[in-house]
Amino acid sequence: MSTMTTPTDTRCCPPVTEAALDEEAAQRLAGVFAALGDPVRLRLFSLIASRPDGSCACDLVGPLGRSQPTVSHHLRALHEAGLVDRERQGRWIWYSVHPEALLEAATLINC
Repeated sequence: MSTMTTPTDTRCCPPVTEAALDEEAAQRLAGVFAALGDPVRLRLFSLIASRPDGSCACDLVGPLGRSQPTVSHHLRALHEAGLVDRERQGRWIWYSVHPEALLEAATLINC
């Protein structure tokens, strides 16, 4: 009876990432994925990402069909997760995608 052997360094698949996440990175990315796990936040994030110059909070209420306080609540969650930056311009607050956070999350997804 013959047995089949394979080299010990042969893998069926390449590694997904260069290295395992440390505790801090895992906590940060868990917050990012939790924030994007809400359908309203995901739509809100995509609206902001589709506008290169950012979006005024006042312009996001209509497309989402949600009240201003609800939109503000979701914007705060996206900001706290590090997904969007905010900047006050006069009376309004403008939101833009925080590219580094998105790139880090995309790196894990696009293996």
